[in-house]
Amino acid sequence: MPMIDADGCLLNVSVEGRDGGPTLMLSNSLGCTLQMWQPQMKALTQLFRVIRYDRRGHGKSSVPPGPYSMERFGRDVLAILDDLNIEKTHWCGLSMGGMVGQWLAANAPERFGKIILSNTACYYPDPTNWQNRIKAVKEGGIAAIADTVIASWLTAEFRERDPQSTANMKAMLTATPVEGYLACCEALSTLDQRALLPKIKSPTLVIAGRHDMATPISAGELIRSQIPGASLTILDAAHISNVEQPHAFTDAVVGFLTQR
Repeated sequence: MPMIDADGCLLNVSVEGRDGGPTLMLSNSLGCTLQMWQPQMKALTQLFRVIRYDRRGHGKSSVPPGPYSMERFGRDVLAILDDLNIEKTHWCGLSMGGMVGQWLAANAPERFGKIILSNTACYYPDPTNWQNRIKAVKEGGIAAIADTVIASWLTAEFRERDPQSTANMKAMLTATPVEGYLACCEALSTLDQRALLPKIKSPTLVIAGRHDMATPISAGELIRSQIPGASLTILDAAHISNVEQPHAFTDAVVGFLTQR
């Protein structure tokens, strides 16, 4: 896995899959590493050259001091594409990855083909929840919020049915560097990308989870309504829908990216 320098921050990047095929870049949720996409990799690498990466402050990437911003996250992605000599890619981002995708699709449209924005939002009208989370993590570390976050990521039924996947997700979350997690939460606390959405001209699929309380269907509906021609697919999942409904998620992604 190469380490790619984005303005002094080393980013952990993985490139797998079909040589010469179309490229697809995957972008993670807050508190996740590139491993969150493992359920999709077998299918996606047969069709695409797949790029995954750890966002700054996460996984094996560097943890530069904050503040971070959506623009900074977007420029990190462009640095990766430039380093790999990739002119254009499809994009699939979940949660925070979807927020970064909104910035990229509006600000660097020539670099992106089709856009998938999954379990995400464009705007938080009230920063209180993020401020409370920042306070809790500063006082007790990520362990202090881990059970609450996992309960929002995955439905109770899934957590009971698949305790191993649930444990894997919790381990990924709690291993996130505290400084990086906090800097990302700070960036999310002021999120308002509503003005960007009408500028997005790429074919766009919005994916929402029926049981997602973190970014509910209404958040996905808002995004779909503001991006010209966007479509919406609803999966029977909570927030991390690619883990909870791996086959349905993969089918939605592949179907959208391969349709003419």
